[in-house]
Amino acid sequence: MVKFSKQLQAQLIPEWKDAFVNYWQLKKHVKKVKLSRISKLSQTTAYNHDYGLSMFDPVRSFFSRLSCNATDDQPAGQILQVKNTLSEPEPDEAEDETELVDHLYSEEDEVKVFFEKLDEELDKVNQFYSNKESEFLERGEMLNKQLQILLDLQQVLDCRRRSRRLNSSGFLRSYSSSARNSDSETPTEFGESLGEQTDDVISALEKNGINLVGSAKSKKAAGKMGMRIDIPATTPTRTITAVTSMLWEDLVNNPKKEGGGGEFLNRKKLQCAEKMIRGAFVELYRGLGLLKTYSSLNMVAFVKILKKFDKVSNQQSSTTYLKAVKRSHFISSDKVVRLMDEVESSFTKHFAKDDRKKAMKFLRPRQHKDSHMVTFFVGLFTGSFVTLFTVYAILAHISGMFSPGTETDYVETIYPVFSMFALLSLHIFMYGCNLFLWKATRINYHFIFEFQAATALKYRDAFLICTCMMTAVVSAMVLHLILVSNGFSHTQVDTIPGILLLIFIGLLVCPLNMLYRPTRYCFLRVIRNIVFSPLYKVLMVDFFMADQLTSQIPLLRHMESTACYFLAGSFKTHEYQTCKSGKLYRELAYVISFAPYYWRAMQCARRWFDECDVNHLANLGKYVSAMVAAGARLTYARQETHLWLIIVLVTSLIATIYQLYWDFVKDWGLLDSKSKNLWLRDELVLKKRGFYYIAIALNFVLRVAWVETVLQFKVGLFESRLLEFCLASLEVIRRGHWNYYRLENEHLNNVGRFRAVKTVPLPFRETDSDG
Repeated sequence: MVKFSKQLQAQLIPEWKDAFVNYWQLKKHVKKVKLSRISKLSQTTAYNHDYGLSMFDPVRSFFSRLSCNATDDQPAGQILQVKNTLSEPEPDEAEDETELVDHLYSEEDEVKVFFEKLDEELDKVNQFYSNKESEFLERGEMLNKQLQILLDLQQVLDCRRRSRRLNSSGFLRSYSSSARNSDSETPTEFGESLGEQTDDVISALEKNGINLVGSAKSKKAAGKMGMRIDIPATTPTRTITAVTSMLWEDLVNNPKKEGGGGEFLNRKKLQCAEKMIRGAFVELYRGLGLLKTYSSLNMVAFVKILKKFDKVSNQQSSTTYLKAVKRSHFISSDKVVRLMDEVESSFTKHFAKDDRKKAMKFLRPRQHKDSHMVTFFVGLFTGSFVTLFTVYAILAHISGMFSPGTETDYVETIYPVFSMFALLSLHIFMYGCNLFLWKATRINYHFIFEFQAATALKYRDAFLICTCMMTAVVSAMVLHLILVSNGFSHTQVDTIPGILLLIFIGLLVCPLNMLYRPTRYCFLRVIRNIVFSPLYKVLMVDFFMADQLTSQIPLLRHMESTACYFLAGSFKTHEYQTCKSGKLYRELAYVISFAPYYWRAMQCARRWFDECDVNHLANLGKYVSAMVAAGARLTYARQETHLWLIIVLVTSLIATIYQLYWDFVKDWGLLDSKSKNLWLRDELVLKKRGFYYIAIALNFVLRVAWVETVLQFKVGLFESRLLEFCLASLEVIRRGHWNYYRLENEHLNNVGRFRAVKTVPLPFRETDSDG
């Protein structure tokens, strides 16, 4: 049976860990009470046996136990009263009596300290629960107002659309001719009824202090509050619109005023507003569920610790104290439960068309359990990969593919394709290790990346994708090697890597709901956001993925080589120099080497624009320095002069120092000279500090791998390609190692702010119509 302390550790909300009852500290106090009681009983036994052996010892022992039990059943305040009724001891017994009283006092003190700590923990839980309850209630009231405004505006838009459709279709004229001999309302009355409905809704909005900008009544409403629809600039169209609007206002130095164009009400804006409000309701419901879990776990913790105290002290004090706990606010208040019911009802009615089952898919998404079949296939593909790679190594040695006479053709045509897949598989493997460690150390990466728990990739899935990919790649390598050894033409054989590449691209964009479609589409969406930076709003997952791309520049270069080799038709003529000798290919090398750093720099610029934080500009400078250093190294590889060697050393040294400082201080939050953990930080997830010092040293060593480009080792073609692959693999490993500590620091920032629920911006905002 699992201990409750482990159950509590596994179930508590990581971001609210410090707000939970400190069950482990209270257990220590219970243990102190137990030790003081054992000491008291031993002293009592020793005191009773100082009379020497006697035939009355059994009787004396019986009455001694009765006396101890009677004392235990009395409250702590009555122990002294019992002591005062004792008869005066003999002079030689006074010292022993004093020792006994001292130990009785010691037990009373430990009990007193225990209940003081218990009161402190109860007050802490009550205070945190009250604060969060007030916060969620306020958020719920605000959301209800936003929802009502949305419904009213949708009614206004529907009325206007119906009126416009009737006028444009000439329906009023036909309706008038057909209704002359009937008692139904005239078209004029019908049109007026639509206008009256619209005016009624606008009047209702104005009663709530909201003036619809652009309406006929708004021009008369001087001094009132206007309503503005704030849709975040998350897409390129909205970003361009927001920037041009801001620039226009700055150029003419005359911002838009009331009635001068203002806000235009359209269905697209209302759809965006509806999506924002729906997301806000989902987050509110999730937060209420977390608070409900917080209440129940703390209640169980109080019950468990009081039972332990009763068992140790042989008292029945838990009944009285539990009544006080049950009367506490975090247990007695039902506001959270009622608000959850209201949110369920509103969400089902307005966002799920009264379909409760559909609403619960949003509010309570189910989490898929880990399947043992995934683990089985991971083991199967791992074994297959090892076997096939061994076969490939033996066949390559027997056929002499890496001998000086044939290694050039084979390496130049095959190496870029298969090393690209190998680096990608290694990165997925490192990501699977990250997922495993984040889960083991209870780092809430789902919340940080805003992943859906039901569809997010698990570490077993990452390992399965990695092993499956590498098994397919090595199988293709073995097949290619067998065909080449048997004399097949290169025109036929060299299409195998291209076919493999097309298969993987097809699986990546496959629209069928299979093979991790949510993860694949999420990956494509994130890549789109990165490529079109800074037009898309930057989220945590976007710049995290962009950082991964800065470590995969060799992979991007291999993609360039592979694309050129197949698109230029070099695989037909087996002339691999066609691409490498072209001027366009050489110039593209600069673009590809700069692209990840450029994308990351543009994300920093966008974040500075959105948040006005100067740190983002400093981070932008780091990526600019990396671009300069990468360009200098590329140029030095083609022009090995002393001048370019000095430029490479200076630019690379500056970029490396910049990157190391940002890694340790900003991304990892380490190197704090005032920390209680020497040169680390106050809060650490890993228990052993040695891991952090090793991580600092390892990151430093792998960051200076660029020295190899300066040393220029004189080795053969195969050895040089192998060295390039090893250095690229080390950078991927460094990035996977960096990932863990980066997310650990982000998680600890959330813990410090008790941030377990995402704050969704709301669309409707009141603005002063005069200003």
